[in-house]
Amino acid sequence: MGKLESSLDCFYLSFHGRDLTELEARIRQAINARISRGRTNVLVAHHASADGTRRLALDVELARSYHDAMRALQKKLGAPGQITIDTILQAPGVMRPPEEAIEAESAWPAVERALASALNHLIKMREREGKHLAKDLMRRLKAIRQLLKEIRQLHPAVLKKFRKALTERIEKTGLPISKDDERLAKEIFLFADRSDISEELTRVESHLAQFAHHLRKEEPVGRALEFIVQEIFREFNTLGAKANDADIAQRVVACKTELEKIREQVQNLE
Repeated sequence: MGKLESSLDCFYLSFHGRDLTELEARIRQAINARISRGRTNVLVAHHASADGTRRLALDVELARSYHDAMRALQKKLGAPGQITIDTILQAPGVMRPPEEAIEAESAWPAVERALASALNHLIKMREREGKHLAKDLMRRLKAIRQLLKEIRQLHPAVLKKFRKALTERIEKTGLPISKDDERLAKEIFLFADRSDISEELTRVESHLAQFAHHLRKEEPVGRALEFIVQEIFREFNTLGAKANDADIAQRVVACKTELEKIREQVQNLE
C-alpha cells in the first residue's frame, strides 16, 4: 500500500540569529524526494556542544574604557570607594560567549543528517498509520459492495411496481385497456429505459476493483484514489437520480456516506 506523504510548504531556519535560508532549496529537494503531499514545517536549531572547549571572550578595550569612565566619574563627583575588577567585569559587553561563525555550507552536513533521520522516522510512522488506514478502507469497500448487491436484487422489482401502479391508475379512470395495449407497453418501455441502472452498477463495481488494486500497491497512490472516488460519486449521483425506488435510494445514500468517509481518509494517503 502507498505510504502517507506530505510536501514542504514552509520552514524556519535559526542558527543563533544567522540567516541560513540559502539552505531552503536543499531542504525542499531532500523532502520532496521522499514525501510529496500535505504540509511539512521544518525547524532547524543549532545547539553548541557542551564539551568544555568553549571559552568566554574578554573585550579588554571595552573594560579599559569602563575603568577610565568610572575613574573620571568618581573624581568628578568626589565619591569614595574602590573600582574593582569585579565591578568592571559586571559591565555589559566586557565578557560574553564567543560567536560561532556558522556558514550555510558548513552547516549543511549536520542539517542533512538530522533531516534524513527525521524523515526516516516520519515515513516509518506514516507507514504504520497507512496499514491501519488500509484495513479501514477495505472494510468500507466491503460495505459498499454489499449495498450494491442489495441494489441489484431490488432493481428488477422496480419495473414490476411501475407496471402495477400504472395499470391501477388507468383502471381508476374507468378506461378500458388490455395488457397488450401499445400505449401501456410504450410507457413501460420508456420507464424501463429511464430507470435502467445496470451500467452505473457495473461501472461502480469496476471502480471499486480499481480502488482495491491501487490500495495494495507499494508506490504512491493517493491522487489516483482521489480520482477514483470522484468517479464513484458521479456514478452514485446518476444512479440515485434514475433509481425511482425508495429502497434503492436509501441504499444509495448509505453508499455515499461510506464513500465520503473514504474520501476523507484518502486525502491522507500518498
